[in-house]
Order: sequence, then C-alpha cells, then structure tokens
Amino acid sequence: MTGLPAVKCLVWDLDDTLWDGVVLEGDRPVPRPEAVVALACLDERGILHAVAGRGDRPAALAHLAEHGLDRMFCALEVGWGAKSAAVRRIAAELNIGLDTVAFTDNDAAELAEVAAALPQVRCYPAEQVGRLASLPEFRPGPVTPESRGRRQAYLTERDRAEAERGFDGSAAEFLASLGLELTVAEATEADLERARELTVRTHQLNTTGVTYDVAELRALCASPGHDVLVARLRDRFGDYGAIGLAVVAHVGGDAVLELLLMSCRVMSRGVGSVLLGDIVRDALARGRRPVARFVRTPVNQVMLVTLRFAGFEPVERDGDRVVLARPSPVPPAPPPHVRLVDGRRR
Repeated sequence: MTGLPAVKCLVWDLDDTLWDGVVLEGDRPVPRPEAVVALACLDERGILHAVAGRGDRPAALAHLAEHGLDRMFCALEVGWGAKSAAVRRIAAELNIGLDTVAFTDNDAAELAEVAAALPQVRCYPAEQVGRLASLPEFRPGPVTPESRGRRQAYLTERDRAEAERGFDGSAAEFLASLGLELTVAEATEADLERARELTVRTHQLNTTGVTYDVAELRALCASPGHDVLVARLRDRFGDYGAIGLAVVAHVGGDAVLELLLMSCRVMSRGVGSVLLGDIVRDALARGRRPVARFVRTPVNQVMLVTLRFAGFEPVERDGDRVVLARPSPVPPAPPPHVRLVDGRRR
C-alpha cells in the first residue's frame, strides 16, 4: 500500500459482512460486533462509510435503522447491479478519488469483480474487518474536530442536496438561498493539525500537492515573510468548518501563492474562487503583484483553470511546474452569493 493515499471511505457489503445473515431471506441478522467496532473507530478518525449491498433498498435501510446504523453511512447503493458500478457512484457522490476508497465483502467473486474493474480501489475480505483499523492506510493521522465531524458534514451535505433537488429556481438562485459565509483568517495554533490534514487529504483542488507537517506550518506562521490563511465556511444548514488553506510568501514586490487548496466537498459552492479573489485583493491592497505557483498532478487541472479565470497568466514553465502572475491592477469583485468575512488580525 506504500505510496497510496489514506483511505477516505470504506464501502461495506451488508449481508454476511456487516451482519451475519441475509435480510431478504427473512433473517433478522444482528450486526457483527467487530463490524460495529470498526464503524465507530474509523468514523472517529474521519473515515466515511458507505454501502454497496445486494437486495431490496427499503428493507436494507429499515434494518440499518432498526440497529441505529442508518446515519452511520453517507452513501447507500443497494440493488442488483455490478458492485464496481456502485462503488464508482459512491465515489462520485462523495466527491472523492477512487484511490481513496476501500471495499469489503464476504463474497470472493464480488471482491474480484471490483478489483478487476477498479484496480485503484483497495479490497478486503469480510473476515478482515476486525483488523482494518490497525492497517496504516486506515490511520490518516491525528484526530481533529473536523475529522470527528466529517460524517455529519457529509450527512448535512446530503440534506443540502435534497433541498436543492426540491428547489424551484436556478442553480445560482439556490446558491444565493444558502446564505454562504466564508471567513478568511490567519492560522492559529489550534488550526495547524487541520491545516496539515488538508494538505494530506486534498488532491483535486490543490495547486501544488505540497504537504506540510505541523512543525513546518508553525514555522511559516511565525515567519514575517509568510501568511498562512485558513478559510471556514458556513451556511443556513450548518458549519462546514475549515475547508481551505493558503500559504502566501512575500518576495520582493510579489505576493507568491505557494499553495491554495479547498476541500472537495465544497467544490459545488464556488468558494475556491472566492478565497483566491480575497488573496488577490489583499496583495493588491499591499501594493504587491499576485503570483501563483502551480504543479500539475494527475487530478488538479481544475486549479490551473481557476487561476486562469482569476486573471493569472503563465510567466514561467518547467515541465509540470508553472509560475503565473496576474498583471491587472484591478481587484476582482467578490461574488454575490457568498458573504466574505475578513478575520485577519492586521
């Protein structure tokens, strides 16, 4: 497993995996004790759970609810199609990469089908459920308030999605109805573990893929030549927590964006450009030229597009590395659907 990202979601089969028995055959199976322990332990670490099971969806949901497990799963696929297709839909719904998904099933044929169709998904037989929490790929790092609340954040997002489906208006009108509020402030000591976690977990909405440990972030926060900014988002449904991070270096007359990242779960809210715009406006207000570094990875092309749409133009290329600068002195206008709160101490 060396070199693979930490697991973000464990997808469970139900019958004879989560519980011993088959619900559709009239059984009233009880969840396996080791499965319940694994659910709670991984949930505490911020690892999500989802279902890819066989059978009747209403019956499966009712049985999960009977045992108080229905809100433990952030995505549920129950039916008769290929398990690999269900896993693919789950990853899309949760907006995570397939290489951060794990799958467990008691049926060797189902495991083989998923492994063949989705080789980037890690597969484990059901008898290993009791030891998954001890494996390194299921140990993403120190627990933070955000990781403890990750499942609830996804469930709240599911509530948002249901509200959007029932909304009688345009997508822009729905965004405006959310009452989005983005607060940008310097990172404090209490933010550093979450900031580290974001650099490790965020791959798509990440300009460079650079990771920092807590000591490195602490040193950057103490450096007079750097700003380490944390973005927090909330709306009328609740608090997303810390969902963005930026590291800015002040070099001569430039404000160099060394890293910009946003949690993938807020991709549809259009706040990545809001944070970037705030950084640009701050640089211009200080009389500095906004500059950004971009390092191409297999999945982060969208961030180069974001930089280009914000007015950044390439000025230097070296393989996958690009330096961009924003020549216009005109600051971007903040978008109307987000209330921006400047929490900087200056």
